[in-house]
Amino acid sequence: MGFLDLFIVALMPMLKILLITAAGLFLATEHINLLGANARPYLNNLVFYVFNPSNLFSKLADTITLESLVTLWFMPVNVLLTFIIGSALAWILIKITKAPQHLQSLIIGSCAAGNLGNLLLIILPAVCDEDNSPFGDSSVCSTDGEAYAALSMALGVVFLWTYVYAIMRLSANKATREIDTNESTIRDNTSEETPYSEFCTEALLPSRGCPTSEEYTDQVEVPSTGGEGKAQVSFLEKAKLHLKKLYGYIDLKKLFAPSTISAIIAFTVGIVSPIRKILIGDDAPLRAIYSSVSLIGYESCHRLISFLFYREAAIPCMTLLIGANLLRGLKRSEVGPSIVLGIIAIRYIISPLVGIVIVKAENHFGMVGSDSLYQFTLMLQYALPPAMTVGTISQLLKTGESECSVIMLWTYVGASFSMTLWSTIFMWLVA
Repeated sequence: MGFLDLFIVALMPMLKILLITAAGLFLATEHINLLGANARPYLNNLVFYVFNPSNLFSKLADTITLESLVTLWFMPVNVLLTFIIGSALAWILIKITKAPQHLQSLIIGSCAAGNLGNLLLIILPAVCDEDNSPFGDSSVCSTDGEAYAALSMALGVVFLWTYVYAIMRLSANKATREIDTNESTIRDNTSEETPYSEFCTEALLPSRGCPTSEEYTDQVEVPSTGGEGKAQVSFLEKAKLHLKKLYGYIDLKKLFAPSTISAIIAFTVGIVSPIRKILIGDDAPLRAIYSSVSLIGYESCHRLISFLFYREAAIPCMTLLIGANLLRGLKRSEVGPSIVLGIIAIRYIISPLVGIVIVKAENHFGMVGSDSLYQFTLMLQYALPPAMTVGTISQLLKTGESECSVIMLWTYVGASFSMTLWSTIFMWLVA
């Protein structure tokens, strides 16, 4: 299949996403105001608490089995790599642009977290249904694609509220501390059990001067039985403190969001065969429960724009909301162009190139199998625009809220072009 044919196959899903997003943007304008500032919170809540979990459950429970999990074992590793590589590139961007402290958490989140949810659920089945699709039979391809997208979505939720939320919260708290430091005097670091002034007089480290307050917090008072023993205890205590600190930045309530709980239940239903036989299948006695959940997640909002789109737009509500939320980015321009261009370069140039190298290396060593659609999905995870949840986290942390709208606007404008090009290249590489 020629490159031009693959480009046309890749273009169709992007056009559909672009049209739905444009429709959401249009409905949010002041003249229409169907998705205005008052309506968006209600639809956001419906998507967050009802549509998204229902859609995730129906896709995962129906397609994920114990055998498929063994085959897809590398996807969690690949998704985690996208987050780690993105955050590392974000740190470099912060150093180069000398970004303000209050924007650093937003930059990290935008570079680390891709939209692993609704975009893949639209793109993969749509690519499979094209006449010139390189992935074989459309029905089998669509089923596998929905499974890959659903698993990717579930993993994205977990890593967003653990890895990304913890890093963004850490960076936001650092910015808050810097502001507080400028407004207050430095307080003495004291200890109730062993005052700091007394600790300085102890001859624990005869070859060094009095330790700083940072070193004091990383050390533990032990009998002076030798430098090696103290160093070992100090290292263990330091590691323990760092783990406690990182754990403190993970909000378990937000981690176990409705989508996460839905994914856990779906994995249980899909893997445990007796439960699966009760709920899923034409002869299942409780099939009405699964059909109802599937109807809510799959058909909700579908009829709203059924005159525009086919089955591929299974979750148009979430994509409509993307367009509506991007409207705020047209009204603000507080963020510098170098930061926006840097994020675009990371998400749409550097990260996809790194993804090609990683997936090709995985394929060379036999870690991902020969399924071309699976390899395509793994590569595509490196080329996605930032997750809209980054904006939610910014609002929770009260940092970079207005700048987030600008970043999301321009990155999603660029996504319509970059994802078409990268999807074509990825299909050409794996076909």
